[in-house]
Formats: sequence, C-alpha cells, structure tokens
Amino acid sequence: MKGFGCVRKLVPEMSGRKKGLSNDEKKVKLLELFHESVRTAPYSRDVWILKDLEKTAAKEKGIVLQTVKDVLDQLVVRSRVVFTVMRNNFSYLPVFLWQSDGLVTMEKIGISNYFWSFPGAAAIKRKQTLEEVEEQMTKLKKRNVELDESIENAQVGREETVERTALLASVQDAKDLQKSMKAELVQFKDCDPALIDAKNKAAEIAKVAANRWTDNMFSLQSYCCNQFNMASADFNKHFSVPADFDNL
Repeated sequence: MKGFGCVRKLVPEMSGRKKGLSNDEKKVKLLELFHESVRTAPYSRDVWILKDLEKTAAKEKGIVLQTVKDVLDQLVVRSRVVFTVMRNNFSYLPVFLWQSDGLVTMEKIGISNYFWSFPGAAAIKRKQTLEEVEEQMTKLKKRNVELDESIENAQVGREETVERTALLASVQDAKDLQKSMKAELVQFKDCDPALIDAKNKAAEIAKVAANRWTDNMFSLQSYCCNQFNMASADFNKHFSVPADFDNL
C-alpha cells in the first residue's frame, strides 16, 4: 500500500504541470523581451546576439531554449498574405502582400548576426501594410469599374432576340458538323496527298543515300583488289557482299 501512496502524491503534481507555450505565445513573449530590453533592467540593451537571446528568453520568458531560433526566424522573415477580390461570385485577381516584415531586424556584422526591435516598429509596419492594402484596393476598384464598363460595351448588339438565337444555333450546328468531318478525315489520313508527297521525298532521300554507300563499297572493293591483287569474287566472299549487290 505504501507504493500506492507514492502514486497518489505524483498524480496531483502531474495534473498541475504547466502547459507549454504555443507558437504565437512564444512570438509575443520574445517580442516583449526585445521591447523591454530597450528600457528595462536587468537586460537594458538594444542589440542581441542569438546565444544571449536564447539564454535570456529561456530564463525570463519560459521559452524552450532550443525553439528560440525558430521563433526568431518567424519574426525576422516576412510572411505573405494572399487575398482575392470577389467579383460576381467568382474568385478574381489574387493580391500578394507582406505582413510582419521587420518586427525584428537582423544585421550581419562580421561573422555574427545581431538582432533588435523597437516598440514602435510593429505599429509602423502595420501602418505601412495597411497603406499598401488600401492602395491595392483602390487599384482593384478602378480595375473593377473598367471591367464593368467593358462588359456593358461588349453586350451592346448582343441582346437576346429571336434572330440572334437562331444565328447562334446555326453557328453551333456548323461547329458540330466541322467536328464530325474532322473525325471522319482522320480515318483517311494515310491517303492525304501532303503525307504521301512527304513519304515520297523521304524515300528519294533514302535512295540517294543508299546509292552513295553502294558506290563507296565499290570504291573500297576496287582499292582492295588492286592493292592486294585479289579477285572481286574473293572480296565479296570475305566481306559477305551479296552477288546481286548493286545501285538501286
């Protein structure tokens, strides 16, 4: 029973264990450390190197030391915001903007990276992002008006009438007929005059090349017979040249 008593003592300790910080909470706390360090003891510093920042963040803000670098990278690196303007229930014109740019500034000096962030930087960056969004929205609204005008102009003379409906039906019938005729034409592609002409030209080129190599063989045969005093029949026998070997 003594062992069970030990278990009972451990249970409340385990249930009361503090929950770890989420990623967003880590970013907030790390950013707080930067801002507090500008004006508050015991840090009282403007610029950090990664090693000191990891130790202080782990000690003062409860951020696991091994995760500080990843959180810092997220504050330094820009994150992209994507939104689309909706027009007539369809997704239209994606817009890409950057947010959280420069919440923490990094500068490489020599072989070391230095990091800093000031309390007003986040507000300034948010204001800049807001201005960019408003500028994009102004451009998109202008583009939207232009497209509406283009649609209205394109619809002039295209009003739904009995004559227009009949003409559109005729166009569709013509397209269907063209499609069926093309499908039928594929069956006779081997009889295509252009294809036959191309094959004849290719055959003529092949014939000229074959005769050229035949002439080369006769030249080699003549050289060997004269050089080594041998009969042409012996040459043909040794080099497996057929008796009816000749130009086409």
